[in-house]
Amino acid sequence: MSVLSSKTFTRILGAELDKLMTLPLIWHTLISTFMVNIILAAAYTTSSLHAEAGTQNILNIGLASMGYVQAGFIIIGIVAVCSEYTGGQIRTTLTTIPWRGWQLTAKYVALAIVTIPAALIIAATGVLYPYIMMRDTASVAIEINTLIATLIGATGYLTLTTLLSAALGSLIRRTTPVLVTLVSYYFIVGPLMRDALPSIKNYFPDTAGYYMYMVPYANEINALTSVQGTGIVMVWTLILIIIAIVFYRKRDA
Repeated sequence: MSVLSSKTFTRILGAELDKLMTLPLIWHTLISTFMVNIILAAAYTTSSLHAEAGTQNILNIGLASMGYVQAGFIIIGIVAVCSEYTGGQIRTTLTTIPWRGWQLTAKYVALAIVTIPAALIIAATGVLYPYIMMRDTASVAIEINTLIATLIGATGYLTLTTLLSAALGSLIRRTTPVLVTLVSYYFIVGPLMRDALPSIKNYFPDTAGYYMYMVPYANEINALTSVQGTGIVMVWTLILIIIAIVFYRKRDA
């Protein structure tokens, strides 16, 4: 990428943030994801009310919905990128901002800025609900360090998943094929591959991401640490982002 002043990059970043903030589907998806998370948290809490509610259980119950909630963030990542191709807005963007590599980089940064607080709120709400509902059933004291680390991991996973989805969206550039590909992987192919290839399952982004926020069970074999899980998901995301930027600079709009 060519050298660009920080002031110019800031302006590009501001333009990308404006575009994201004015996409109604982004906000509709976030609100829907928040509501689905509350419903799932309530369902998981109700089914666990008679179980022992230790620290691990409360956190795991609160984040059990992550496997479904991630679908909303996958959609956000795809929409953030592919929406420009739907109406031909990408040509206007590239005419106004000729620095392709920096423009796409700014889009990813803007997407992270929007995603991080939304992911934190959704993850925190998922944990807060069972904590409130189960506080009288057993000792549910949660160490603040454990809680913070878990919420950071959940937020990081949802953010990286969003960026990974956006990077794949930049490569394919069509909403439906990208959505079908990612939903098929995260909800069908990924689980099947975990069962079929247990020796390498921890290197898949969805499996590694699980350990970013979920406390492993005491008898779990070959479990990753949160740092290891984060590293693997970051590598997947960075590789796809780099490939996306390379292709974005060379392909026609």
